[in-house]
Amino acid sequence: MTAKRQIHLGLFLQGAGHHVSGWRHPNAEAGSENFDLLRRVAQEAEKAKFDMIFLADGLTSGVDAHPSMIARFEPLTLLSALAMVTERIGLAATASTTYGEPYHLARAFSSIDHLSHGRAAWNIVTTSYARTANNFSKSHPEHDERYAVAQEFVDVVRGLWDSWDDDAFPKNKESGVYADPNKVHVLDHVGKYFSVKGPLNIPRSPQGHPVLIQAGSSGPGQDLAARTADIVFTAQQSLGEAQAFYKSLKERVAKFGRNPNGVAVMPGFLPVVGRTLAEASEKLIELDKWTDVVGALPLLEERLGHSLSGYDLDGPLPDLPISDQLRSRAELLTALARRENLTIRQLALRVAAGRGHHMIIGTAEDIANRMQEWFENGAADGFNVMPPYFPGGLEEFNAQVVPILQERGLYRRDYVGTTLRDHLGLTRPNLPA
Repeated sequence: MTAKRQIHLGLFLQGAGHHVSGWRHPNAEAGSENFDLLRRVAQEAEKAKFDMIFLADGLTSGVDAHPSMIARFEPLTLLSALAMVTERIGLAATASTTYGEPYHLARAFSSIDHLSHGRAAWNIVTTSYARTANNFSKSHPEHDERYAVAQEFVDVVRGLWDSWDDDAFPKNKESGVYADPNKVHVLDHVGKYFSVKGPLNIPRSPQGHPVLIQAGSSGPGQDLAARTADIVFTAQQSLGEAQAFYKSLKERVAKFGRNPNGVAVMPGFLPVVGRTLAEASEKLIELDKWTDVVGALPLLEERLGHSLSGYDLDGPLPDLPISDQLRSRAELLTALARRENLTIRQLALRVAAGRGHHMIIGTAEDIANRMQEWFENGAADGFNVMPPYFPGGLEEFNAQVVPILQERGLYRRDYVGTTLRDHLGLTRPNLPA
């Protein structure tokens, strides 16, 4: 019998919380550089049987950045540490195809997959911000070229992950054969952007390939996801928008000859849980009260790709040209402002709370109902949970919402496998013939 479809849950882990003022909450412990906090949060997510934890990343910083992103651990280093203090939960992190090399990245994620016994995942990003080039000895490519680079980058990484057969290392003391020379595959890739000989200097990992995640929602982003990804992260504001994205993405997956059911679409959402709607609303009001719009405005400008200086904060969002930066997020936020007639100030506060992701404010029952509605009506296969503050925001979600989903048969009560591919219902990729 086919197993019943269930919701996938990822924890979007940001140490200072997702709300820009989450770190100021009395029950918050701030710090993306606080390993003890990150360890306890990861273990809390594993206790609730989340599929994975996810670390975002960027290659720049500044005092006007989101508090969770001003100062933080390098994500692959952090995943290696978390692999030692967790047992079953998947471990996902962002790494850039614009500012990196395929060989380094393939080696790092394969190593994490070995260290975690098959729990690693790579979130493929193209790096949107042109200012990143200031930290590297290269110029910043245009939007569509970044995706062309990314596609070749991913192809090279996957080729390197197939450098060795699964049984290529007999380590036979009697024969003296440590590595079988007939079971190594030299990639010898020569392309437009990369030339990589190979092979990778690590055995094939427990999952064969670590799980691939992609988050771009523009046309080129969706094509990259449809061709390569196992999980697609997205930001959607309404059921209708989420359904349209879900349908578009799944159709693209099919056009690439892949099974649409093998790609999990997981919108981000920020839950604010209360015993009543009034209590939940008061929590958000309190967080917003601590939010200085002057501090929130740079977050909005970053996602729109344009400065808003000189515009009335209590006036409407002006018509702005399409940005080459975060194109799909700019379109989403502009549509939100137009649909709800938001002022620049109101939109900045929305971005301060969830950065354009869907917020669910209400009782545990309200939140479970919304999740079930999206899951059962072609809008999501799961969710990337974004607590407004840590650890309390996650603890509230796990204690109040997760049991309801379990009682409805929508979410697992325990892990049934040991690898992230097991949690997602994905098969282990075979070596190319």
